[in-house]
Amino acid sequence: MIESTFDVRIYGIERRTRANGYTYKVVWKVGTKKHSKTYPTKALADARRSDLLTAVKRGEPFSTETGQPISYASKAADANWYDFAVEFIDKNWMQWSPNHRKNVAKAMTSATVALLRTPPKQFDAVRVRTALREWAFNTKRRSNPDVPMPDDIRVILDWVRRNTLPMSAWEQTEKIDVVVGALGTLLDGTAAAASSVTRNRRIMSLAMDYAVRHGILRQNPMPKGKGSSGGAPKVAQAIDKRSLLNAQQVTALLEWIGKRPRRGLLYRAFFATLCYAGLRPEEAVALRVSDAILPDSGWGEFVIYQAAPEVGSQWTDSGDTHDDRGLKGRAEGDTRTVPIHPDLVAFLREIINRYELKPTDLLFPGEGGGKLAGSVFRRVWEKARKAVLAPHEFSSPAGRRVYDCRHTCLTAWLNRGIPPAQVAEWAGNSVPVLLAIYARCIVGQLANYLRQIEDIRYVPTAA
Repeated sequence: MIESTFDVRIYGIERRTRANGYTYKVVWKVGTKKHSKTYPTKALADARRSDLLTAVKRGEPFSTETGQPISYASKAADANWYDFAVEFIDKNWMQWSPNHRKNVAKAMTSATVALLRTPPKQFDAVRVRTALREWAFNTKRRSNPDVPMPDDIRVILDWVRRNTLPMSAWEQTEKIDVVVGALGTLLDGTAAAASSVTRNRRIMSLAMDYAVRHGILRQNPMPKGKGSSGGAPKVAQAIDKRSLLNAQQVTALLEWIGKRPRRGLLYRAFFATLCYAGLRPEEAVALRVSDAILPDSGWGEFVIYQAAPEVGSQWTDSGDTHDDRGLKGRAEGDTRTVPIHPDLVAFLREIINRYELKPTDLLFPGEGGGKLAGSVFRRVWEKARKAVLAPHEFSSPAGRRVYDCRHTCLTAWLNRGIPPAQVAEWAGNSVPVLLAIYARCIVGQLANYLRQIEDIRYVPTAA
């Protein structure tokens, strides 16, 4: 229900001097709260003031929340944000990938906490976010009769629904700024990574487009352009050159991993696949033995057609931890081939024989025969870095992420003069994306380039 009042006062237009001329500010008061709107011309300001005066003369009540005549109100005042967010997710759940479902739930959780009338001080902050992310904004879990919602979660969500602001909050600039700030802040109050901020704002903009299409809002209120409350921060595409490993470091890391008891050889082959063939970790995890052509000597070849990113069983339709899907950025059923270095061929043949893997088996199986868990291979890599690298190297970005193995491989290919188009084909990237990411890391070819342009001259040579 919209709270309204007939206590409205319209003031005269205020002219403000600016460096490039004048602006005109319309000011009015609804109840005890003043509202204003600035226009670039006096004609626009006059028109706005006349509209407000006409509403007053008609005896129309004004909203105490927005300061607008009730007739101006959209459906936003009658729609609860929490209910809208749940509906938005339920309508789109089946067409989203599991990873996107998870990201949407995270963004909606941050926005919902920011749109509460009062902070939920009676509940643990982490538990509130868990209730929203894992239950309210997870269609699969919320609608599963076999997994009953815990009582404390139900109490939290009932409270959140009652205390969430209406969608009309998106028509107030100060509330939008609060939500935008929340989308860029972690639970501990520190700033989120630029890539996360960009993703969260994109998700929220899609939700606002949905609200516009369904007549809840008149326009998408998410800010655009520059400024602290404007467009999302720029995300650096180029990798940090310090994250790359040199050949000696890669050799030492693979050697240490290979000497680990029980499954050291398998983990060595896994990381060697990233370092020699430039596969993404989720692509290597999905490999079957039959996907690798491994001759007795010389180069082999991978046929890559699947990836299995790890997102959590609560987000996948199958209930598996990994989401089996096609290659990133490619049409369904598409494949790509990647050469296998002779050293890697030897590593792979060794684990196939050692672990008696069949053609249909996973090339890098986990402990129980399923897909290799990210928590496992990340732990192995972290231990290897700590054992092998010098203290200053371990504390640096060098190889800090498992994905840096792929970055190291692709950079090495480019530095050896492999044409970017060929590297892009092997890596599963487009050429523009490849160059944007790795251009700053291409070294060792400057002297050759300078020799090629040395004979370009624009002054006469000496007689």
